[in-house]
Amino acid sequence: MGITSISARRLRRTGSAATAAVLGILAVSGTPALAATDGSTDKAADAKPSGSAVSAGKPGAARSATGIPLGISRLAQGPGRDVAITIDDGPDPRWTPQVLQVLRKNHVKATFCMIGTKAQKHPELVRAVAADGHRLCNHSVDHDVTMDHKPVAFQKQQILEGKAMIEKAAPGVPVGYYRAPGGAFTPDSRAIAAASGMRPLGWSVDPKDWSRPGLPAIISAVEEKLPQQPTVLFHDGGGDRSETVAALKEYLPWLTSQGYRFTFPARTTP
Repeated sequence: MGITSISARRLRRTGSAATAAVLGILAVSGTPALAATDGSTDKAADAKPSGSAVSAGKPGAARSATGIPLGISRLAQGPGRDVAITIDDGPDPRWTPQVLQVLRKNHVKATFCMIGTKAQKHPELVRAVAADGHRLCNHSVDHDVTMDHKPVAFQKQQILEGKAMIEKAAPGVPVGYYRAPGGAFTPDSRAIAAASGMRPLGWSVDPKDWSRPGLPAIISAVEEKLPQQPTVLFHDGGGDRSETVAALKEYLPWLTSQGYRFTFPARTTP
């Protein structure tokens, strides 16, 4: 969800603590995190993480010890007219099945950025998403959009425990991306995600469907001035998503008619 959603959604902070085993996976120091505005204009994107999770790699491109780039991915993978559809804030028992139905009808594979507590509550939906060939993305334990102002230990707990919840819901299915709630990335959160095998994931097109601006506004936002290899943000959770479902029904056939191919967000640097 975009960072402006702070005014539209009650901020929640988890009351649970991660286990020592989860929190001990990475050694990242507790230096103050830098603030970010949203997933596509993260002010901390080029800053160096405070921890030791970075290894030498391609000149000018910081990578974790796993080889996953620390930079926020905003491009669809592929060489040409490719587009990555991403779906945030689920799974939701009402809206996720409807989104899946639209994607299936249009032969589209998407990336679902799931909230850990919701995946824990609806594991059957996580498995349904994976069974349809979509990819899984970690959207933290409980979508705290103020994470960039929290201690590194809190960020680590939200990222690693959220990943564990999704993996438990769909055993054996990889969680290949991490999208910070509201785009609230920090250098440390990106390093933590990459070190655990998840590419930090932003977006390049945001129709703000979460705010229910009306179907014409959503369609106008996603059809005009598409950047090269766009990553488009939609939502299947967090409220009434009837406009999102309606927009996908129009937008996906339009993309096909424009010659776009559907793919996933880039995980590596070209």
